[in-house]
Amino acid sequence: MTAVHQEDEAFAHHGKTPKRAAIASFMGSAVEYYDFFIFGSAAALIFPQVFFPDESANAGIMSLATFGFAYIARPVGAVFVGHFGDRIGRQKVLMFTLVLMGASTFIIGCIPDFQTIGWWAPAILVLCRLMQGLSAAGEQAGASSLTLEHAPDNRRSFFTSWTLTGTQGGQILAALVFIPVVALPDEIKYGIGWRIPFWLSAIVVIVTYFIRRSLHETPTFEAAKANNEIAKLPVAVLLKNHWRDVLRVICCAFIAAVSTVYGTLAIKYGAEVGSVDEGITLWLVVAGNVGALFTQPLFGKLADRIGRKPVFIYGAVGSAVFMPFYLLSMESDNTLLQFALSVVVFSCAYAAANAVWPSFYAEMFSARVRFSGLAIGTQLGFLMAGFAPSIVAAIGGIQEGGWVATSIFTAVICAIAAVSALTAKETYKVPTEELGKRKPVTV
Repeated sequence: MTAVHQEDEAFAHHGKTPKRAAIASFMGSAVEYYDFFIFGSAAALIFPQVFFPDESANAGIMSLATFGFAYIARPVGAVFVGHFGDRIGRQKVLMFTLVLMGASTFIIGCIPDFQTIGWWAPAILVLCRLMQGLSAAGEQAGASSLTLEHAPDNRRSFFTSWTLTGTQGGQILAALVFIPVVALPDEIKYGIGWRIPFWLSAIVVIVTYFIRRSLHETPTFEAAKANNEIAKLPVAVLLKNHWRDVLRVICCAFIAAVSTVYGTLAIKYGAEVGSVDEGITLWLVVAGNVGALFTQPLFGKLADRIGRKPVFIYGAVGSAVFMPFYLLSMESDNTLLQFALSVVVFSCAYAAANAVWPSFYAEMFSARVRFSGLAIGTQLGFLMAGFAPSIVAAIGGIQEGGWVATSIFTAVICAIAAVSALTAKETYKVPTEELGKRKPVTV
């Protein structure tokens, strides 16, 4: 019997399958964010030449703005997806988000360029990006809720950390796929070459679909359903009883802007200001995310021992401190230093907050509104992440010396996240069935 089956058997009488839930969440997040991040890489390196007029001086900024359009759809999608996640179950909604992301990504790879259909090209691109945003709005919230409700009380942070570790896996795969693409001759790269990564997502979606389909609903949701505790309008209950927690999650979720600055803006800054080879900038992203594959589960374990708040706050402060050094290294010729700082800022600092937030945020809400609270709160907060690259680019972040503006921006959003986390209740000792109640029971 495998280790997965052994541990799952130990929880079978509770209806919990923690490792299977973690694996399903890891795979689903990897697929979703492979699709999501290949768009980010293409928006920085490919789309300005493909989907916008050659003579446009603002093609780069417009291209980065299309990356942010998904974050407009995400709050709307969060209300829609969160409602059904709390009404009909986590697993069913997660199947929908997976298929939607796969279909919209495949279509992006089929869009004709600007020279062929004019402004219809960026218009269709934005529409598909909005569909990606609708899908992503429910993926992490659903996967985090599902995994947390399958996990044992004393290991919730560890198991839910695999949801975000899957996100790093998706970004690694996206970068690895794009590395040979950017090395192609221009006529191939801007022709069929960039389309291949978008088409390949269909294969991974099909595999993950069958993995996720075999996972059953959480015992927490089934118990709520059996006891007739399902809210008819989860958003109304959420805003009545948990509005402070929603605001807290929104502000804490600003920390996600570190990821988009790191994975999208820094690529452009390194290539245009530091004259770093495009292939090297992608390898820097790979290195940071590979490191996070190992550090995030460790940070999850640490949060189960000492609490969510100290680990999250360390991640926010560490990100603000190390980001300037990483950006400055882009202006040097020291490739080894660039890789070392890439790992430090992402794997050793940001990864702490990234690993902990699925449990930290989800534990603020009761089971009746957990999916909605987590989805709406994070997606409103993630608006900052979506537009961070275009905001920083607009204030001079990709010009000579632009590391200063980018560093100040990063420090401000990290400070907001850290201060907001300080106002939250510590929940690592609260039993799952007591989470989100007015007077948490401590043990």
